[in-house]
Amino acid sequence: QVQLVESGGGSVQAGGSLRLSCVASGYTRSSCMGWFRQAPGKERDHIVGIDSNGRTTYAESVKGRFTVSQDNAKNTLYLQMNNLKPEDSAMYYCAADCCDGGSWYSTICQWGQGTQVTVSS
Repeated sequence: QVQLVESGGGSVQAGGSLRLSCVASGYTRSSCMGWFRQAPGKERDHIVGIDSNGRTTYAESVKGRFTVSQDNAKNTLYLQMNNLKPEDSAMYYCAADCCDGGSWYSTICQWGQGTQVTVSS
């Protein structure tokens, strides 16, 4: 079981930046991690993932604006978000242990509690 604690959310104006952090502790079967977000009334969307080979995949909606990184020494996953838009407003969730047999399965991810991001126009 892994414990994930996100931080760094907040309120910004459009065009601004935020950096989210996710500190992980505990055991994971795989190294696959990522970030999801969920706006009110909508499904939780996968926006970036790092697979077991270290490859990173971004959703089209955030590509070129968001950057994921890891500090393995600190067991921390980051999400740098630039040029934020009002449609980026959502609860952002860190996810870990999302792979089984080398393949990504969002349904098996373990989740943090989320951190709220609000972008005003």
